[in-house]
Amino acid sequence: MTDVQQERRPETPAEADGTTGLITALGKMLKLLRERAGLTQKDFGATVGYGPDAISAMERGVRVPQPDMLVKADELLGAGGLLVAALPELKEAMKRARTRHPEWYRGYAALEEQASAVHVYSNQLVPGLLQTEGYAEAVFAQWRPLLSEQAIATRVADRLARQQLLESWPSATFSFVLDESVLLRPVGGRDVHVGQLQNLTRIGALRTVELQVMPMDREEQPSMDGPFNLLTVRKGEQVAYVEIHTYPRLITDAQEVGILTERYGLLRAQALRPSESLDLIERLRGRL
Repeated sequence: MTDVQQERRPETPAEADGTTGLITALGKMLKLLRERAGLTQKDFGATVGYGPDAISAMERGVRVPQPDMLVKADELLGAGGLLVAALPELKEAMKRARTRHPEWYRGYAALEEQASAVHVYSNQLVPGLLQTEGYAEAVFAQWRPLLSEQAIATRVADRLARQQLLESWPSATFSFVLDESVLLRPVGGRDVHVGQLQNLTRIGALRTVELQVMPMDREEQPSMDGPFNLLTVRKGEQVAYVEIHTYPRLITDAQEVGILTERYGLLRAQALRPSESLDLIERLRGRL
């Protein structure tokens, strides 16, 4: 990727809308109140419904805390209304804030935000919507040509911000089919690997998410070509997105989309059921 492309990478939502100060201040308050209450990021996150990576990102001002989370945090941390008092400004900032994407990604990003259903197949890496902070950092740290530390931090922040789609309400429905090889690849080392598997079980348990694993011992595999995404957008129309070696393609042709839709249906039929998939992920995590 060229220097020009790197410079055009999206900013975080706060940077894009000029609300960095507000988000950073809220993050600092959350951290101070949490530490004063004697809670770890893991314990605090479990109480308010987020993983430790998400709490870390909020405290560092690279992820926007959701209003309902701040209401819970205010009571739990004994903030006395301090966090709740910031809700009007936060909600207004969230209305204006939009993650900016490079031109080649904007069409898909806009559709993803508005989609009523998102379906993802991956046979290489954990999809961006499911990655932990540590996993995303490891992915971008290995990028070639090498990225600067600032570029890595920006891309990780973008990825975490995009994951708010999983937490918004009303929510789209999500399904993911992951090749078992994705779960076996220890991207970032053991600790990151364990944390990523744990995050998959957490997200896979959400009501709006169905996560399935395609076992490596399956003799039939209807999509050896590579990963792809399917979106259901306005009036039930479907579009597809593929990206190979940073060459993206947004597919709107009904016939081409239909081929990928058929493949995805076969993948889901041949993969483990969601409950079986989560059990497999837990077993893999237990062996590490």
